[in-house]
Parts: sequence; structure tokens; C-alpha cells
Amino acid sequence: MARSAIIVLDHYTRGAIWLHWIVAALVLVNLVIGLLHDSLLDGVKGAIPFHMAIGLCVLVLTVARVAWRLLHRPPPPPAKSAGWERAVAGLTHGAFYLLLLALPVTGWMLASRKPVGAAFSWFGLFDVPVLPIPRAVSGLAHTAHGPLGYVMAGLIVLHVCAALRHHFVLRDGTLTRMIPALTRPE
Repeated sequence: MARSAIIVLDHYTRGAIWLHWIVAALVLVNLVIGLLHDSLLDGVKGAIPFHMAIGLCVLVLTVARVAWRLLHRPPPPPAKSAGWERAVAGLTHGAFYLLLLALPVTGWMLASRKPVGAAFSWFGLFDVPVLPIPRAVSGLAHTAHGPLGYVMAGLIVLHVCAALRHHFVLRDGTLTRMIPALTRPE
């Protein structure tokens, strides 16, 4: 009898929890920089290069999250969850993964407007090459990147509100499955 490589638990694994919170923190920092760089951060040297370096981190960590998720199924939703709640949660999580990939890729495409050389530097440690894309595609990426950031901000608000609803109104333990200090060891 063959063993399945997929692990199913009633709580999130430590790896999933830490990937979630690290990516969440990086995305929040990047949203602040991305949304405020033309106003409050105008003139702050290095804000956009920092934003681009963080974006690359988000891309790499999201690929790691997807790989982790393929090998470690998330815990099932609370038993009392309505069908519509499960559907909205699934769509929201799918949209998050899509945006966690699309935002860094469109940002990289945007930074690849240069004909040759580095698109940007990753925290001054190494240069990230330009993507071999036509300038018109880079322009489309520029058009998409900002609105995708606003969609991400809206999804984050929805996600936080849903987590707080689960914790304070429904009291079903959903939020505690994602807080490191409150989860059980694997």
C-alpha cells in the first residue's frame, strides 16, 4: 500500500504559519511604499529600490508557499461554515496567491524597461537582470501594477475582517490556527 506524501492536519504547520506571516509583513511594507512613494515618501532615497527588492522576496517566498501548500494540505474549515463562506474563502485565497505572483512579476516587468543590464539591485547584494520582454509589455505591466496593489489592499482588509469575525463573533478557532504561539506542534 503506497503512502501519500500529502500531510493533513487540523491546524496549520509551522512552515505554513511562518511563510504566511513573513509574506504578510513584506506585502504590507511594500503596499505602504508602493502607495505612498509619490506623496509621503517623495524624495526618500532608496524607497523604490527597496520596494523592488522586497517584491522579489515576496515572489520567491510565494513560490515556496505554493510548494509547501501542495505538500501540506490546509486544515479543513470549521465544521459549521456555510457553503458560501467556504466558497468565498477559497476564492479569496486563490486571489491572494494570484496577486502574490502577479504583483512581483508585473513590478519586475515594469523595472525591465531598460534595454540591457540590471532591472534593479537586490538590497545591493546582486543585480536582478531585466526580463526579455518587449517595451510595450513593460508598459502594460506598469498599467496593471498599481491597480493590482489596490486589489491586494482590499483583499487584505477583507481577510483581516473575516479573521476577526471568526475569532470574536463565531469563536470557532480559525484565527488561532494561524497564530504561532497558539498552535500545536506538528
